Amino acid sequence: MKLDPRILTTTAAVVVALGAGYGLARLTDRPAPQAEAGEAEHGEDHAAEEGFVALTAEAARAAGVAVVTAAPAGVGDLRLTGRVVAAPGGRAAVAAPVSGSVERVLAAPGLTIAAGAPLASLRSAEAAAFAAETRAAAAEAQAARAALAREERLFAAGVTARQEVEAARALAARAEAQAVAARARSAASGGPGASGLVTIRSPIAGVVLALPVAPGGFVAQGGPIAEVADPGQVEAVFNAPAEALGALKMGAALRILGPDGTETDAVIVGAAPMAQDATGAAVVRARPRGGRLAAGAAVSAAFATGSGDALAVPSEAVQTLEGAPVVFVAETKGFRARPVTVGKSGAGLTQILSGLKAGERVAGRGAFVLKAELAKGEAGHGDH
Repeated sequence: MKLDPRILTTTAAVVVALGAGYGLARLTDRPAPQAEAGEAEHGEDHAAEEGFVALTAEAARAAGVAVVTAAPAGVGDLRLTGRVVAAPGGRAAVAAPVSGSVERVLAAPGLTIAAGAPLASLRSAEAAAFAAETRAAAAEAQAARAALAREERLFAAGVTARQEVEAARALAARAEAQAVAARARSAASGGPGASGLVTIRSPIAGVVLALPVAPGGFVAQGGPIAEVADPGQVEAVFNAPAEALGALKMGAALRILGPDGTETDAVIVGAAPMAQDATGAAVVRARPRGGRLAAGAAVSAAFATGSGDALAVPSEAVQTLEGAPVVFVAETKGFRARPVTVGKSGAGLTQILSGLKAGERVAGRGAFVLKAELAKGEAGHGDH
């Protein structure tokens, strides 16, 4: 069949029109502009976050990053080294009040206990004798009081003389004094029962550090039973030059740097020359006002002996990026590298002449981790 040319022309026009419409629809629906806008915004975010390391406080601690506070650096800062010890009243060495065999052990090293908690029980013949003396003295005192009451009734009835009453009163007072002494001896021996069983208790609350006894063992009077320390009652003891005592006054503030790089505010509670005057040294005691310092830990402290305009941070807080010194300032969601001008360094501290304000918190120990993380992030960004 022969096709009409007009029909062919009309059909071709419809096909072209449909093709043009489909192409227009494809062009209209194409999301390329949005993607390009997203990429532009992403690039702006990267630009805004340049030099920033996103890291939560928990993640920073896990990575070994310790945050410290930038504080004024005095002229001739004094750097002290020392150790954390139990404060007076924060440690107890519990000894056996009487000789005896260990019946039971009622605690264990590492256990947290309350004041008055039982540590061990002893079976002691000496303690049994004290208990018997207490009972006998109490009985004698009661008999003496009864005799005194009888004499007083007889005297009131005119049967006995006054001197009989006075003699009975003296005997009663003596018997009462003996009873008091017997009770004191019994209490000092641990308040034993009739069988001589003594329960030894902790005088303070804290953690049991040592318990060198075992059931069946024998302990002499005064022998060690346990050591207990309250981890919340500690002090830092420092050695210092004797000539620094003029500046190290009671009540002065110190910044203690712990073994993990964390800072703890403290106040000086005592400073005096050592007994060995020939050494020319002094001992300084400081009590922390927050934080947790473990007894036995080695610590250091910075003390400003003069005034100055510069700030000071631990030397490890200062890192180098692209040949310039920076510190990583702590922010809500991470750390931001900030250029600074540094001054003198010494005794583990570096002066910051500009770029940082007093009171700002920066990464101290572990700042190199942030530098490495920042370099890694920039390298990854460069690969894209």
